[in-house]
Amino acid sequence: MTARVKLRELGEFGLIARIERMARRVHGAGVALGIGDDAALLRARSGEPLALTTDAFVEGVHFRFGDEPALRIGRRALVANLSDLAAMGARPLAFTLALAAPPSLEARVALALVRGALREGAAHGCPLVGGNVTRARETSLTIAAVGSMGRGRALLRSAARPGDRLLVTGSLGGAALDRLRAERGRSRLRHRPEARIAAGLALARLPGAGACIDVSDGLLADLRHLLEASRVGAELDVARLPRPRGFATASRALRLDPDRLALAGGEDYELLFTVRPGAPGAPALARRLRIPVTEIGRITARRGGLRLRGARPGMLQSPGGWRHFGPR
Repeated sequence: MTARVKLRELGEFGLIARIERMARRVHGAGVALGIGDDAALLRARSGEPLALTTDAFVEGVHFRFGDEPALRIGRRALVANLSDLAAMGARPLAFTLALAAPPSLEARVALALVRGALREGAAHGCPLVGGNVTRARETSLTIAAVGSMGRGRALLRSAARPGDRLLVTGSLGGAALDRLRAERGRSRLRHRPEARIAAGLALARLPGAGACIDVSDGLLADLRHLLEASRVGAELDVARLPRPRGFATASRALRLDPDRLALAGGEDYELLFTVRPGAPGAPALARRLRIPVTEIGRITARRGGLRLRGARPGMLQSPGGWRHFGPR
């Protein structure tokens, strides 16, 4: 039983043994060797390039235990990585997890963090195949995920062209609103981000697909990354940004600007992508990707130029988005 056992009592190898038992239950055919050796062995399809991504989830920066259950924290940590794979058009293969925690953390909480990541991975055929545990002052999860993709089908940030249409999946701003509500003590976190794996795979097979990036730091911040990589500009229609139902009312109740939240809020994990002028429209793309898709602007030739139609003066002056080492 681990109900009240601390990590200092369970010990490093006791924790690893429990994680290994949990992970083995969801191994698939793509795992030749999982946890238990110096490295894992995976089976990739012949000729398919591999995609590798990593993210850290740190207590006090990305999560607080009082805001949401440990199970959901672990799930969100893996979603961040799977979303990167989705933005590349990659099929998940496996992930590793490095858990750092203070010895005083209850073992059940540490195991719930891992279990949350395991459940999210199982939903996408992405098993846990290795990692590390270590002591630290605060809890953190560092995850590396591996995926594969068809030859020549990688979705890249650098593939946008002038004249492309700019689109986004799902809705924007909901995660930021939920996070700010929790920070003000109004409620616990309820937003459940989704990694758009199926949509990314479908987009990678679409004739006329251009550039793609996941909206993790905020729409404006991530759009700027795409524009810089592609050496183009963009016009964005603020009024067309898709938002959750009741978003404007809920934002104003907290004295927040709904446009700014939709533009600069992070952790939406939607796909922001471009398609060539002759590609299908948003309704047809929504059917193909099996998720709501909204056209929100177009790509222009002016390198780095970004115009927001319908935005209030000064909206572009703020950096916007998530920044670890600078102003927001």
